[in-house]
Amino acid sequence: MSLSIAFVAVLVIAVAAGLTARNRVAGLRGSGARLNSLPNYHAVYAGLWTALPALLFLAIWAPIQGVLVDQAVLASPAGQQLPAFDMVRDTILSEARDIASGAIETGFNPESNAIAPIYAGASARFAFIGCGIALLIALAGGFFALRRIGADFRARSGVERWLLGLLLAASLIAILTTLGIVLSLLFESLRFFKLVSPTEFLFGTTWSPQTALRADQAGSSGAFGSIPLFWGTAFIGAIIAMLVAIPLGLMSAIFLTQYAPHRARAWLKPILEILAGVPTVVYGYFAALTVAPIVRDFGIAIGIESASSESALAAGLVMGIMIIPFVSSMADDSIAAVPQAMGDGSLALGATKSETIKKVLLPAALPGVVGGVLLAVSRAIGETMIVVMAAGLAANLTANPFASVTTVTTQIVQLLTGDQEFDSAKTLAAFALGLVLFLITLALNLIALRVVRKYREAYE
Repeated sequence: MSLSIAFVAVLVIAVAAGLTARNRVAGLRGSGARLNSLPNYHAVYAGLWTALPALLFLAIWAPIQGVLVDQAVLASPAGQQLPAFDMVRDTILSEARDIASGAIETGFNPESNAIAPIYAGASARFAFIGCGIALLIALAGGFFALRRIGADFRARSGVERWLLGLLLAASLIAILTTLGIVLSLLFESLRFFKLVSPTEFLFGTTWSPQTALRADQAGSSGAFGSIPLFWGTAFIGAIIAMLVAIPLGLMSAIFLTQYAPHRARAWLKPILEILAGVPTVVYGYFAALTVAPIVRDFGIAIGIESASSESALAAGLVMGIMIIPFVSSMADDSIAAVPQAMGDGSLALGATKSETIKKVLLPAALPGVVGGVLLAVSRAIGETMIVVMAAGLAANLTANPFASVTTVTTQIVQLLTGDQEFDSAKTLAAFALGLVLFLITLALNLIALRVVRKYREAYE
C-alpha cells in the first residue's frame, strides 16, 4: 500500500465519519431534541478529527520513510558492499530508487540493478507500516469525535478551534520558513568567513573568486572584495532603474487617477500592467539587442570611446521600464483611496488641481507610494537575466554608466552554477552575498515602515 492510497483511504474514512455524525445529530433533531450546534458543524468536527491527525502523520512519515528505506538498504549485505564515497553511493541509491519505482528499466551502475529489489521490498514494508499507522490514527480520531457527538455538544466551538489551529500553523510555517532561510544563510556564511576575512569581503574592492586547484598556481587564494558587486547592484537597480521607474510610474498614476477620462483609464491601466507580466528574459533580449547598441552608439557619439556594448545604463533603463507597473499600480491605488473630501476641500479653499495633488493627495497617499517604490527596488535588486544579457559579468567599481558592471544576484548564479563542492570559499561566497543582501533589504524595509508610520499618523 502506497502513501497516496493511504491518503485517499483517510479521506474516505473522514467523509464516512462526518456523514455518520450528521445523520446521528439529524436523528436527534427529528426526535425533538434541541441542538447546541447545527448538524453540519458536527459533521465537519468529526471529519476534521478523523482526517487532520492522520494526514499530519503521513506528511511527517513521508521523509522519514525515505531515510528508513535507505538505512535498510545500506544495512543489507549488498548495501554494505557499496562504495564508501558518498557521492557515488548516493548516485547508486538514486538509480535503485528509480528502478524500483519503474521510472527506468536499468541503471548505469551494476550495483543499482542488484539492490533495486532490496529497495523495492524495503519501500513496500515501510509504506505498509506508515499506512497502517495512519489508518489507525484516522479510526481513533473518528471514534473519539463520534463519542462526543450529542445534542448538548458544542461542535461549532470545536470546529472554530480547529480552524484557529490551522491558521496558527500556517502563520508558524511562514515564520519558520523565514527563520530557516536566515539560519541557512547564516551558517554557510560563517563557514565562508572562516576562510575569508569579513573585512576583506565587506570592504575589498577586487572580486575574483576563481580559486586555483593547486596552491602553487597564480591567484590560488582568490579575491572576495564585494564592494564592486554591491555598487553594481545599487548603480543599476537603485539608481538608474529608479530614476526611470519612479518619475514615470508616479506621473502615470497621477494622470490615470486625476486627469484621464474614464474610458481612457479603462484601456491604459491594463495595458500598463501588462508590462509586469512580460518574462524577464524577453526584457533581457530587448536590452541586449535593441537598447544596448543604442546606448553604445550614443556614448561613442558624445566622445566616450570606452562605451561598451554591455553597460549599466542599458540594463538600468530596461529594468526601470520593467518595474514601472509596480510603482504605478501601488501609487494609483493609494491616490484613489484618499478620501475625496480632502481634495474637494483643497479645491474649495482656492488651490489649483496641481497644488492639490502636490500638497494634499500625494502626502496622504505616501504610504502606498513608498510601498510601491520598495516593491520596485526589491524587484530590481533581485533581477538577474537583464543584467546577464545587457550589463555583463565584469565586477567593475566604476561610476561610468557606459561601462560593464555586474550585480550580486548575477554573481550568486555564477558561483552556484554547475557541480560545486560546498567546502570552498568560491561556493560559500554565494551565501555570504545573499546574507548581506538580505540585511540591506531588511534595513530598507525598516526605514520605509518608519516613514509609512509617521505619515499614517498625520493623515489618518
